[in-house]
Amino acid sequence: MEASSPKDEIIHQIKAETALTNAKQLIGKIHSNCFQKCIDKPGPALSASDQACFTQCMEKYILVWNTVSRQVSARVSAEAARLNAAGGLA
Repeated sequence: MEASSPKDEIIHQIKAETALTNAKQLIGKIHSNCFQKCIDKPGPALSASDQACFTQCMEKYILVWNTVSRQVSARVSAEAARLNAAGGLA
C-alpha cells in the first residue's frame, strides 16, 4: 500500500471535517424544522401521527440535502476542471 503525502492527508482531513460539519447542519435543520412542524405536544412518547410526520419530513430534508450536495459538488468539480484546463490560478 502506498503512503499518503502530507497534502493528501490534509485534503482527507478537510473533507472529513466538512462532512461532519454538513451532517451537524443537516441534523440541526431537521430538528428545528421538522420538530416544530410535526410535534404539537412534546411528551414522553410520540404519537403515531407525530412519528409519521417527522419521518416524512426528515426523509424529504435528507433527499433535498443530498440533491443539493451533489449539484454543488458537480459545480465545484467542473470549476476545478475548468481552472486546471486554463492553466490553474494565477
